[in-house]
Amino acid sequence: MTTPTNETIPTANIFPPRARSARFVRTCTFMLAGLLAPVLVGALPGCASDPHQGYSFADAHAQDVRTVAVPIFINQTYSSGIEAELTDAIVKEIQRSTKWSVVSGSAADCTLSGTLTGMELRRLSVQRDTGYVQEMAIQLRADFEFRDNRSGKVVTSRRGFEAVDTFVPARPTGERIEVGQAGATQRLAKAIVAELRSAW
Repeated sequence: MTTPTNETIPTANIFPPRARSARFVRTCTFMLAGLLAPVLVGALPGCASDPHQGYSFADAHAQDVRTVAVPIFINQTYSSGIEAELTDAIVKEIQRSTKWSVVSGSAADCTLSGTLTGMELRRLSVQRDTGYVQEMAIQLRADFEFRDNRSGKVVTSRRGFEAVDTFVPARPTGERIEVGQAGATQRLAKAIVAELRSAW
């Protein structure tokens, strides 16, 4: 009778050569995919400024524009200070997603001006047991105009442009209206800057 030993059998020898080879190929494939994924995501194309060109790796915003002025939006709503929040959010979005520089004054190549025309609250759901509001939506509406100061041409103009975000005032969440207002402001700013893509 043979006495058992403590010798460990190498794991690789458990699998036949074909299985070892297939497993090795799969491992290498996954490793290669993991290394290439960030590169491929960064290289994804975007829509071209000319609709006949399909997709393009170029910036979709006008290349001949270097500076943009963004005066504080006019506020026709009952919410004081929201016009400054929206203007600040637009400036940051332009700096984040375009190559334009934001400057003040008429020396800018283009000017983005606008008016906040509406702010509405809508009840989305209520608590079944108490009847209190569970979730609310806040909707911002604005008119804006993007003008080329060099030619005087209005490049883009929108009326009744809207963005919506939600907040939960009910307990235990207890979010204040400012939370929904900030979310709607950010969404509206991103949507407005997205509308400034080249249509020149």
